[in-house]
Amino acid sequence: MDVPDLVREALDDEAVEGHVSLDNEDIVCRTPTRTLVYTGDGLLSDEQVEEFPHDLERVGVSESRRKTKFVCEYIDGTRSFTVPSSYGDAVLSLLLEGVLRAESVVDEDESVVGVYRFSELTLIVAEHRMVKLVGELVWSEDYEVYPYPDVTGLAFEDTTVATSIVVSVDGRPQRVKVPSDEGPLVRQTVEEALFAHYDVASLEELNRVVGDDEAGTEADSDTSDIDFGDDIDPLVSDDDDPLAPAAGRTVSDDARDPGETDTADGSGTGAPDDRSMEGTTASASAGRSDAETGGEEPADSRSGEDGPGPEAEDAHTDAESADPGDAGGESREDAVDPVTEEDLAAIADHLEELTEAVDRQNELLKRQHRAIKQLVDQLQD
Repeated sequence: MDVPDLVREALDDEAVEGHVSLDNEDIVCRTPTRTLVYTGDGLLSDEQVEEFPHDLERVGVSESRRKTKFVCEYIDGTRSFTVPSSYGDAVLSLLLEGVLRAESVVDEDESVVGVYRFSELTLIVAEHRMVKLVGELVWSEDYEVYPYPDVTGLAFEDTTVATSIVVSVDGRPQRVKVPSDEGPLVRQTVEEALFAHYDVASLEELNRVVGDDEAGTEADSDTSDIDFGDDIDPLVSDDDDPLAPAAGRTVSDDARDPGETDTADGSGTGAPDDRSMEGTTASASAGRSDAETGGEEPADSRSGEDGPGPEAEDAHTDAESADPGDAGGESREDAVDPVTEEDLAAIADHLEELTEAVDRQNELLKRQHRAIKQLVDQLQD
């Protein structure tokens, strides 16, 4: 690269780590602490160099048909520069690499291999990690980092409108949704970065390698993506078998089939329970007592007409004790609705959408706060 004299003077003994050559003699150079934008002599402008230090607060990008504008926000003000739209992606990658290094988000010698901007998402793929920002800004203090050494799985879910990059970090899946038309390129970049980091050649081999690392942890392979906490009891536990018969079911079945319990000797197709045997024995004893007395006690016969006999009381007791068991067993079976993996995936997607919506609202609130602060400062001046 032929460094212009004006740029060489502005370097101050710093080395040029990267550059993007623009149209004519214009050039964008990056040093460890700054990004230098050089503009050569033109009909409407003189030769100049603009400096943009990397210790900035925010970076925004706006595009038109011919130009891409970069807006850098600092504590003491805002500065901007423009480049031809055809060089916008290369300059953005160059600038963000310097910012990420200055902020110690990536290592000093770590390179950015891809930057992808969407309407409300920016995904930065570096050599040893991925960085995700939600919102219109391509850089701010609100970002998430997914280091490759912590990755425990990688998968891709393709739909007609979007491609979800599912990166499992320490056993927890993190979803990044990108438009379907950009999906193949983003997938290729992510795969190449992770393959190079783990020295593998395929997605299956990658998941096998990171899966072996995860085997030593406490994560259970049957555990879902969402942790409901320790204070919430499961709907169905191992101790409850919904297919086991209820305790009172045999009694209820015996009560519904009088042919099995009418005989005094207990003969029948089904075996009666203890309470049915007691009722039958009591009936036989009462019959023998009546035969011995010969009906000399009319009061006994009247008392038999006034209230139910032992058989009716026992049957009524059996029915009351059996019905709740039957109803409880049947209601327990009917109430159990097992949660499937599809339900958990839908919940995870919904939580992801809610998180992104909250992040956007926070971004709007911060903008309003800065605008109010500027108005107050202007009024005080």
